[in-house]
Amino acid sequence: MGIKIGTDASNEQLQGLINILNPNNEPGRLSLITRFGAKHVEEHLPRVIQAVRDTGSSVLWICDPMHGNTETTAEGYKTRRFDNIVAELQAAFRIHREAGSYLGGVHLELTGENVTECTGGARGLKDSDLARAYKSQVDPRLNYEQAMEVAMRIAGQPNGR
Repeated sequence: MGIKIGTDASNEQLQGLINILNPNNEPGRLSLITRFGAKHVEEHLPRVIQAVRDTGSSVLWICDPMHGNTETTAEGYKTRRFDNIVAELQAAFRIHREAGSYLGGVHLELTGENVTECTGGARGLKDSDLARAYKSQVDPRLNYEQAMEVAMRIAGQPNGR
């Protein structure tokens, strides 16, 4: 069972959900998907890790660096900045490591197509590039090159974390 955790989730709410959804602390039952955004991960992730630790519960931690980093351009395109996605991921890995916790998964939205829906990355896509190949009907996705670049950054984390 997955629970999405954003900036508005209080420690008490989270602890209550954990106690209701996994009262017997069954390993593997709960996945917590944090989605704070690069601007808020430093503020919220440490307190959330501690709140879960205080329950004594075993959870699978997953970072969603996509949803907390969505924004709309002046031209009305919904996009995500590659640098913000990577910044949230790197901060999440570091914070978990420092807390003695383990980030066990990452949620990415991507496609193998050569789309221009997220800016940045090795090609340096800009807001002005979005119109060229924006195909998403819902949320902006990383293109193949951007997804590979994120994967390489994840693989480069110390101790695989």
